[in-house]
Amino acid sequence: MSANAGVQGAPRTRGYRETVHILAQAQKGVAPGAPAYSVLVNRRAGRYLAAAAFRAGLSPNAVSVVSAAFTFSAIAMLAFASPSPWLGAVIWLALAVGYAFDSADGQVARLRGGGSPAGEWLDHVMDSAKITALHLAVLICAYRTFGLEDPAWLLVPIGYCLVAAVAFFTMILTEQLRTTHALRTGSSQPRTPGTRLKSLLLLPTDYGVFCFLFLFLGAPALFMVLYTLFFAANLLHLAMALGKWFRELGRLAPTAPGRPATGAIAGGSHAG
Repeated sequence: MSANAGVQGAPRTRGYRETVHILAQAQKGVAPGAPAYSVLVNRRAGRYLAAAAFRAGLSPNAVSVVSAAFTFSAIAMLAFASPSPWLGAVIWLALAVGYAFDSADGQVARLRGGGSPAGEWLDHVMDSAKITALHLAVLICAYRTFGLEDPAWLLVPIGYCLVAAVAFFTMILTEQLRTTHALRTGSSQPRTPGTRLKSLLLLPTDYGVFCFLFLFLGAPALFMVLYTLFFAANLLHLAMALGKWFRELGRLAPTAPGRPATGAIAGGSHAG
């Protein structure tokens, strides 16, 4: 939840529309290749929620808790309720609202003058719990209610859970290593520019798009086919991303003898 000079310390005496406008003006531009739903839909929805939460006096951590309440309520319904078209719609809506509040907490932090390490930690802990619990809930739901003729289908949510967890951790770790190296050397690493085609190809990896799958929960066979296709796309993307990130980090200057590889995670890494 990094601060933005354009919105730091914005007073709550401003009107709602003006607060939304301030956030929109301070928002980073949309990078080509960025996840389409997350940037074009979820960020905007989060902006409206952030303005309302800020004017209501909610802290960024409180907004994170609201996000978790919607998300984990949906996960509980998925795991323990009987699938139906209306339940799938409720689950999708709760996940979508939770995701919008997840975007809103950082924007509230900027309006209040900047976030905190504890707030960022809370946000990442909730995200890591969400991405694993959601696929485990699919596993429970499929086992309890789908009546699958071949139990091998149950391997799909298990594999998806593994892929999601590894992708999330590796993405965070890669960014941390990049940042630590830049701070240590005073350099910045060039990034490969994205394209609109890349943005479209990455739609199956976009959490907001994935949530739409639950609209098909009332048709278990169709849901499992679509879920498996999303799993395959995410597995392929992870395999390609791991190779790219490893090569990218391999090109960084090595750590000087006697110095830790990273400042934040030096105690938890193994030097080669």
